[in-house]
Amino acid sequence: ADAGDELLLSCCEPEAAPLNVAVLVSGGVDSSVALALLKKAGHNLRAFYLQIWFEEAFENYWSACPWEEDLEYVKAVCAQLDVPLTVVPLTEAYWDRVVLHSIGEIKSGCTPNPDMMCNSKIKFGAFVDYLKETARGEGEQGKGDQVGAIEWDRVASGHYARMVRQEVGEGGGGQRLLCMSEDVRKDQTYFLASLKREQVDKCLFPLGCFEKGQVRELAHRFNLPNKERKDSQGICFLGKVNFDEFIEKHLGTREGALVEDETKEVLGTHRGYWFHTIGQRKGIGLSHGPWYVTSKDIGENIVYISRTYHDESRKRSEFLCSGFNWLQRGVTAMDALGQLQCKVRHGPAIYKCTFEWISEGGEGEAERARVAIEGKDHGFAPGQYAVFYDQGVCLGSAVITGMPAPL
Repeated sequence: ADAGDELLLSCCEPEAAPLNVAVLVSGGVDSSVALALLKKAGHNLRAFYLQIWFEEAFENYWSACPWEEDLEYVKAVCAQLDVPLTVVPLTEAYWDRVVLHSIGEIKSGCTPNPDMMCNSKIKFGAFVDYLKETARGEGEQGKGDQVGAIEWDRVASGHYARMVRQEVGEGGGGQRLLCMSEDVRKDQTYFLASLKREQVDKCLFPLGCFEKGQVRELAHRFNLPNKERKDSQGICFLGKVNFDEFIEKHLGTREGALVEDETKEVLGTHRGYWFHTIGQRKGIGLSHGPWYVTSKDIGENIVYISRTYHDESRKRSEFLCSGFNWLQRGVTAMDALGQLQCKVRHGPAIYKCTFEWISEGGEGEAERARVAIEGKDHGFAPGQYAVFYDQGVCLGSAVITGMPAPL
């Protein structure tokens, strides 16, 4: 291969080819370019389209079957690249593992992150279970579909992230690390940080070496059928459903008070705290705004609001977290070799931070930690994820539980 190809395939493990790679495709440009690069790298490929479908979502939003167009593009791309395709129906798993959990989180007053769960529970969870079942010939499709009896070395997707093999040296090494992608703005490691260690170890992300604009150029260079297709908002059903209608259907409505945070004066009513997330301004429906949700009292069904949500005085530099998921054996945020950093949401914003254990989880107590960021942020909502980094390597994630009590 020439030097150009070497650069092009540097996130595709060409030196290990041919690996058996199961490639997740969505019909979008990103996953299609990932498939084309893996083909170029010489791997044994099969493309998999995860079909997720809800009758009820269909009623309230879609005028046409939402995945028909996706699947047409997937078929066209696979035909052009000569890669076999399998459609995997995962609606039931998605409903059980993502939707019910999201509804539960919303009911408990938290802000769920369906995209995060979609990766850990579906794309690299239920789908990998399906691959194992078909390999053992247990699944319904294990027989006639040629998927069976293959040991898959990697599961690849069009995520913007990089897998880098650690240098083997002192202190073990040799494990594969999840790292930030070249495109800092598009980097999706935040959404991948809740994967388990054994899931990460099988991942392959061909686009991690590129910026978004270059990926679009590659789609043209490979002349893919969907090279002009607009980017979608991801697989997550909540991105395609009218959120308020969906929540009303599952949690109903319950009138409660809208209370001004500073004066504790009742200014109006809302239809249920579960329709509101902290920091949200839409749906409050009061004049003289903009009003923002500052907190919620779940027991009393009160939503506190303020016009000063974005004031400096409201920003915080510390949060508490628990529910840790570390991606390397024996490495927590305490073991960062360089300057520890964290993200509290998807996007380019990343903070230098410090991490200290409040409780290390002995005697039936949950592990809890306090994180202090360099700078201030007003977006620490309970239920949101904090993701930790050490020099571009993703260490893992935790769930924000709240803010420390003021001294």
